[in-house]
Amino acid sequence: MIKNTYAIIVLLFTCTFVWSQNRITGTFPGLAGQQVKLVGFNGFNTYVIDSVKVNGKGVFNLSYSNKNRGMGYLSARDNTPFLVVLSGETIKLSGETLDIPAGITILEGTENKIFEQYASEHRSREQCLGAWDYLTKMYRFDTLFSTHEVPKQAIETEKKRIKAEDSLFLARLPTDSYLSYYLPVRKLIRSVSAIAQYRTEEIPAAFTAFRNMDYTDPRLYKSGLLKDVINNHFWLMENSSRPLDSVYIEMQISIDRMLENVMADKQKLNEIAAHLFTLLEQRSLFPASEYLAIRLLNMNSCTLNNDFAAQLESYRAMKKGNIAPDINFTGDVFAPDYENENKPKKLSDIQSVYKVVVFGAGWCPQCPVELQSIAQNYGKWKQYGVEVFFISLDEDKQTFTNFTQPFAFISTSDYKKWDSPAVKDYHVFATPTIYLLNNNHEIILKPGSVRQLDSWIDRYLVKGNK
Repeated sequence: MIKNTYAIIVLLFTCTFVWSQNRITGTFPGLAGQQVKLVGFNGFNTYVIDSVKVNGKGVFNLSYSNKNRGMGYLSARDNTPFLVVLSGETIKLSGETLDIPAGITILEGTENKIFEQYASEHRSREQCLGAWDYLTKMYRFDTLFSTHEVPKQAIETEKKRIKAEDSLFLARLPTDSYLSYYLPVRKLIRSVSAIAQYRTEEIPAAFTAFRNMDYTDPRLYKSGLLKDVINNHFWLMENSSRPLDSVYIEMQISIDRMLENVMADKQKLNEIAAHLFTLLEQRSLFPASEYLAIRLLNMNSCTLNNDFAAQLESYRAMKKGNIAPDINFTGDVFAPDYENENKPKKLSDIQSVYKVVVFGAGWCPQCPVELQSIAQNYGKWKQYGVEVFFISLDEDKQTFTNFTQPFAFISTSDYKKWDSPAVKDYHVFATPTIYLLNNNHEIILKPGSVRQLDSWIDRYLVKGNK
């Protein structure tokens, strides 16, 4: 009986510890009557922890549990976020509204007071370092100042003092506080632009810091910084003033380190790899996105989500140098330059030096913009042996006709949307998708936009023929 009672007490204590509620109290007269919510971070996503209506005096009370430990933010009607440290402490705030951080006073909450202090001091230090970095550049390269050694040495001494002061602040944080993890990561992210522009000698160290990041650390997932860590890491490589071949080598190294780090966690592997793949595609860093895709597909020990795996497969099947499948026009074909009896029945029926194959649809938000750009460039492209073929994923004839009627190039649709044989053969998973083929259907380019395609045509065909 005594043992059972003891077990119950331990269980209750444990549950109370895990689910204990910590309070955030605010007094903000300007928010009276509004809904205020506390939002937490979970990887690339956010979630509402608590929400309450502010009373007539501007007072509100929110709660969070220890499972929400990390960073969060408060927001009201205008959705302007005010960051708070959810460290398990009671937080009391006062001010007028949340959109003016300088007017908010932290009355209670040790870690939040430390965060506010560091955010203010670090911002001032970075502004001063930015000014000193500019002067360093002047005294190093401008002949008017480069011969003056005393000011140069004084500037370097002051820069070292500022950096040491900032590092000392972080070193004094208790190792068990959330800020001891969060602030150095935030500092690294925010220093990327200055490192790329003024402090290039710090680039190798920044690369190392990013590569040593543990992407499985729960503290990172609760920080709201996961997206920024990945984006700034690859932005720094892209803008490190290195030759492009060297940039792609650095990206391959970073990709390998990230994949090795998250390999054992299927969920994090898929989330991080999918975000990185999309990022590289959006920035037109196609050699890096291709490397990531092939690396993932060839790793027997990883399990990819079906949709993501299908997306990656397009790189293996449809990479540059491969021969693209022929396309049979089994549905309606709109071909303004052909008589009805001579309309092409398949892609190989058309003899042209280059063929641009575009997959899109009237319901695709970006397609009208890109197709209009193609229409504007079509006359110029055709002069240099480039023909355009639009494969529509529209599901009814009227929509297809209305969308493609203004275009002078060939358009076709079998109204099967994603089940169309051409869509499956070309591993299309998003619209618009564009391929540039030569007359033998060898894939020359998979441009991320019409602008990139036009740049290639202008460089290799238009200027190449002058």
